[in-house]
Amino acid sequence: MSGPSSPLSERAIAGRLRAAGCVFAEDEAQLLIAASPSPAELLTMVDRRVAGLPLEHVLGWAEFCGLRIAVDPGVFVPRHRTELLVRQAARLAPPAPTVVDLCCGSGALGAALAIRLPDVDLHAVDIDPAAVRSARRNVRGRVYQGDLFAPLPTTLRGRVDVVLANAPYVPTEAIRLLPPEARIHEPQVALDGGADGLDVLRRVVAGAPGWLAPCGHLLMETSGHQAEALASCGAAAGLECRVVSSDEVTIVVAETPKAASR
Repeated sequence: MSGPSSPLSERAIAGRLRAAGCVFAEDEAQLLIAASPSPAELLTMVDRRVAGLPLEHVLGWAEFCGLRIAVDPGVFVPRHRTELLVRQAARLAPPAPTVVDLCCGSGALGAALAIRLPDVDLHAVDIDPAAVRSARRNVRGRVYQGDLFAPLPTTLRGRVDVVLANAPYVPTEAIRLLPPEARIHEPQVALDGGADGLDVLRRVVAGAPGWLAPCGHLLMETSGHQAEALASCGAAAGLECRVVSSDEVTIVVAETPKAASR
């Protein structure tokens, strides 16, 4: 965009970002330069990033499952580790499935799943109005504002093939240990899972059997040390549970028995 000694050069921008603690300063500099419509806007974007705003909020988008997902300031940024939920859901879903994405945030999971399942009937829910606005820009389906299953149409009861839940699971006391980008710039409602991190997920498990179809699946992101307790909650609700892990994340997959009564 300008010469090597200019404050707008890639080298100068990367230097500022590196000094601010950005690990991938060169990559971020390239992204900011590519996204800026003018030199003045570029300087503003760099200043915002140096001040600690998440890169995705500065750019206005996050990369997830190969897609650019619109992410407004104040909305939870989708993590690459959560792509495991999408892969598992795509593998388990029947043809033309009905899918509900709870605590959808920007709608990244639903948007990515819709690419893999073009005949999906997709419903996404979040309690945060800012998240709902972002999700409506990303999701090819219906997006509702409300608490978990509450805003869904009752016609979906007993008909949902897959429920995805990337619900908050950070214990309240552990939030202060999160990186500043998350702790300061992402909504507390998307992070805080209560005393042991499972308050919201317990409610998801309790509500899911009334919405899932026979052999329907509930997939929940959690941590390795929480997985056993969450699977026990699922078993108590009549769901058959198993744990799936990658190097970065653990999910609990719960299935409704085929003969489950409504």
